[in-house]
Amino acid sequence: MKVPGKLPEAIGNFFPLPNVIFHLGLSAEEIATYAYLLYCENRKTYQCWPSYTTIGNAIGKTKNSVKKYVDGLRNKGLIATEPTTKTAKDGAALNGNLLYTILPVDEAVRAYNEAQIYLANIESERQMIRQLALKKGVTFKAG
Repeated sequence: MKVPGKLPEAIGNFFPLPNVIFHLGLSAEEIATYAYLLYCENRKTYQCWPSYTTIGNAIGKTKNSVKKYVDGLRNKGLIATEPTTKTAKDGAALNGNLLYTILPVDEAVRAYNEAQIYLANIESERQMIRQLALKKGVTFKAG
């Protein structure tokens, strides 16, 4: 079953990376992290749970850097994360890896486009204010 906005199934040893990913303002490291999560993803559940260290080893970055890239992907609406727990030998509950869910790219594109429109509107308002101020003889310092 195809879910709207989801990626097509992997073909052999390949998986698709949506073209739009290059138009969402992602850093190269965020793209690499996203690609690795797609590589790990279960194609039926859209989920995976690699550790920050595992992702870092795959993309050549530190665990702390990977956390930043994951936060960026989550903030941009490409993934959702939830904590997991594991049980130690003594029965104590320990933090596990994050469970990543790859979200439909359509939502991330919509959010990105809304943000771009918002920024364009702010810039338009700045330009109008600057023009009105200049007409009244107000000058601005550069910077």
